[in-house]
Amino acid sequence: MSGRFFRSVSDSEDSSSSSDEELMSDSDNEDQGDKKASSSTAAAAAPKKKSAFMKSKGSDDDSEDSDSDDSDSDDDDDDEDSDESSAARPAARPGQKVSKFMRGAASDSDDDSDGDEVKKVIRSAKDKRVDEVDSVVKTIENAQRIDDWVAISKEYDSLLRLFERQKTMNEAEPISFFRCISNLEEFLNQSVAAGKGKKMKAPNAKAMNGMKSKLKKAIKDHDTEISKFRSDPEAFEAELVAATAPQAPPPKAPTAKKSGTATSQAPGEGEDDTFQTVGKGGRALAITSEGLFKSLAAVMEARGRKSTDRTEQVAILQKLLTVAESSYQKLRVLLALIAARFDYNATANNFMPLDMWNAARTEVDQLVQTLAADRSYVVREDTEDYDDSIDRVPGQNGEGSVVAVRGSIISFVDRLDDEFTKHLQNLDPHSTEYLERLRDERFLYATIVRAQSYLENAAQTAVSGSADSSSQTDALARVVMRRLEHVYSKQAVIIQALESASAATQDDAEKVAQASAFPTGAGVAGSAAGPSQLVRALCVHLYKAPGLTGERLRTRAMLCHIYNTALQADYYVARDMLLMSHLQDSIALADAATQILYNRSVVQIGLCAFRLGLIKEAHAALSDIFAAGRVKELLAQGVQRSSAYASISPEQEKLDKQRQLPFHLHINLELLESAYLVCSMLLEVPHMARAGTDPDQRRKVLSRPFRRMLDYTDRQVFSGPPESARDHIMQATKALQVGDWRESSRLIGEIKIWKLLSSAADGKGGEESVKALLSKRIQEEGLRTYLFSYNAYYTSVSMQHLASTFDLSLSQVRSIVSRMIWNEEIAASLDSSPGVEGPIVVLHREESSKVHQLAQTLAERASSMLDQNERLLDAKMGDGPGGNRDGADGGKGKGEREGGREGGGDRGGRREGRRGGAGGRGGGGRGRGRGRSQFQALPGQVAAGR
Repeated sequence: MSGRFFRSVSDSEDSSSSSDEELMSDSDNEDQGDKKASSSTAAAAAPKKKSAFMKSKGSDDDSEDSDSDDSDSDDDDDDEDSDESSAARPAARPGQKVSKFMRGAASDSDDDSDGDEVKKVIRSAKDKRVDEVDSVVKTIENAQRIDDWVAISKEYDSLLRLFERQKTMNEAEPISFFRCISNLEEFLNQSVAAGKGKKMKAPNAKAMNGMKSKLKKAIKDHDTEISKFRSDPEAFEAELVAATAPQAPPPKAPTAKKSGTATSQAPGEGEDDTFQTVGKGGRALAITSEGLFKSLAAVMEARGRKSTDRTEQVAILQKLLTVAESSYQKLRVLLALIAARFDYNATANNFMPLDMWNAARTEVDQLVQTLAADRSYVVREDTEDYDDSIDRVPGQNGEGSVVAVRGSIISFVDRLDDEFTKHLQNLDPHSTEYLERLRDERFLYATIVRAQSYLENAAQTAVSGSADSSSQTDALARVVMRRLEHVYSKQAVIIQALESASAATQDDAEKVAQASAFPTGAGVAGSAAGPSQLVRALCVHLYKAPGLTGERLRTRAMLCHIYNTALQADYYVARDMLLMSHLQDSIALADAATQILYNRSVVQIGLCAFRLGLIKEAHAALSDIFAAGRVKELLAQGVQRSSAYASISPEQEKLDKQRQLPFHLHINLELLESAYLVCSMLLEVPHMARAGTDPDQRRKVLSRPFRRMLDYTDRQVFSGPPESARDHIMQATKALQVGDWRESSRLIGEIKIWKLLSSAADGKGGEESVKALLSKRIQEEGLRTYLFSYNAYYTSVSMQHLASTFDLSLSQVRSIVSRMIWNEEIAASLDSSPGVEGPIVVLHREESSKVHQLAQTLAERASSMLDQNERLLDAKMGDGPGGNRDGADGGKGKGEREGGREGGGDRGGRREGRRGGAGGRGGGGRGRGRGRSQFQALPGQVAAGR
């Protein structure tokens, strides 16, 4: 045994050099100790003459020495540094398992090296540049989640530089760039609509505002690409990939494989014609005409779920619309598609994106055109249950001559109009973007006119008295109201332009189908009275709206009619319509939108009276609005807080914002205030001059806001040149008080806001006519102020002198003075006797005696003392302001309540009578004017004096 062992060792030493070279070529990554161990163990298997002996010996000892082999191999790993131990190891014996491991070492190392080479990926510089773009895009998306606009702005600049580098090197434009731009714009619009900029810190809000201009410029530069990407991202990506892909070599002729598999086909051959879109969950959606209803049902089932991708739903419905063949299929897909577009915004405060809104408006037009072209189908809100999975044909499968499809056209029109208004509310009214958005009103108006035309024909063809007729009548009234709201507040020129645009967008079939109950677009645009006739026809139709559901429409139609009539400078007709409608009695019970419309109509009546020179009527109409001090809020043109410390809930703030009118519907508040202050000046200045020292007249105030402004102006130490309209009016008031009517007229005429006054069809109410009327009224009120102020210094005054002083004719002076004498404003008489040079005004002064003056003073002090005593008594008895003012409570003192109840209390009875109770001087009626209600005895009690 020992001889065999040493022999094998010597053999290994002889062939060590050759075996070392082979092992070095097999494995390069092993250590030096491993090399020695491998060479000594492999040397035993190297000679060919020993192979048979080693094979047999290994097979005999394989099972016996398996455990010892494992331990020997472990010893080899521990003793790598010893050459002698490596030669004396038992593992060096031929036939052991170690030799098997060493024989496979080369193949194993080859496999490992191959695996390492597969894992190492070498990317080109072009791919690395694309990765940089994707990395920046991912950083921007992460910053969007936390609203970090500073990081978004910084990374966006880096993205633009990387994109320009791609273009400079003539490389493909990465699709991630266009996806990022589109997502950023959508995210920015949502953030602006939600009002997040107000809650951010200053640097973040500044970066957010800066991104608006950056994105606008980028979208303008890449308008075509972004439009293609938004319309169909998959097709756009495929187009980019196809444009940048290398040209493939021509396909070789198909050759049969030895294994018998099918031959390869050229592109386009053997493809499946029924291509299917796979939705979430792996369910296939067949975009074919046969599988349309099944796909539509799958989309409708996913509607409203939290995880539903609304963009994907819209894309699927668009593809379904392209494969729809019959009218019924088109109607079903259009109804679902329009509803899906309106579901795009999850919150009610956000507005629809512009492209989504335009697509929805186009699809509403297509829906109406489809219904108008095929009268065998009708869309109703209430229909009988039917099978959604089959194509319904009139006259087949139990269907009638007219097939009713569940849906609502008027709801789509209402939503379009609301989204348009909401978008205008969230835009800056002084920007060009607002004007560009406002241009879309003509398209929206044309859509409303189309819907009205179709619903009018549908209401005429419906059976009278049926449920279908009632629903069509209600829908027609609602769409007429929408049309009226777009024209009632506009000038005649703008109405004519809208009607011309709507007539140009309608085709011949729609023009023929349009009913003649309302003026057509060409008729309105061709005549001067066309706009007023159109408004009147729309209002008259709404006046006939039946039932309680039409009550709100009738009220709003009346207010719109009044507003438009006042806008046409027809004051008396507008005033009579408002008084005859009795809306002022019940307007407090109406909804907020109707109350706002009522305030707008009243204000427009006041402006109409002012344009016609009716100062008292204008002041009476405008005083109710200005007395509250909340003009902006009452007209829905802004929100005014009562104080700086007033807090408002977020819900109330959202409601107030939703009620605001778009800027183009606002009534200019500066013009409104100027008209009100001028009317107050022309009424207050003569009144203050007449009051003089009369205490009763001085208590009477016609316009408290005007008085406050005038007092503030009087308290100023220095008054510079007038700048605003309010300054002009206050200085004109000071000039009129001293009789300088020319200066007052000049200051009023210099107000530039009068340029906003538009004249009516007959030329009334324009800037020049209003200035002339105001100048005339200032002359007349200057004469009245002069007579009130200086009548105590004259015994008589010549009318010729008054006419020359105030630049009035003699007949005008006579008329003004006669009216003042008739109204008992002055004590005077006219003397036109022949011996007098010209007519004169004889003034009669009534000088009160000393006793008369003392009596008046005593009466005033007694009245003041009585009021003070009553207030003290109310505070003592616990009956403060707003408390119970019944006579019974007045007779209940601390020690006299029983006497008051039984009628024996002297003071209690006197208090009851004075307070308006049933006993004493009151006698069951009212007291000295402070009793607010009659006495009512409690059960089991008898009032004193009864």
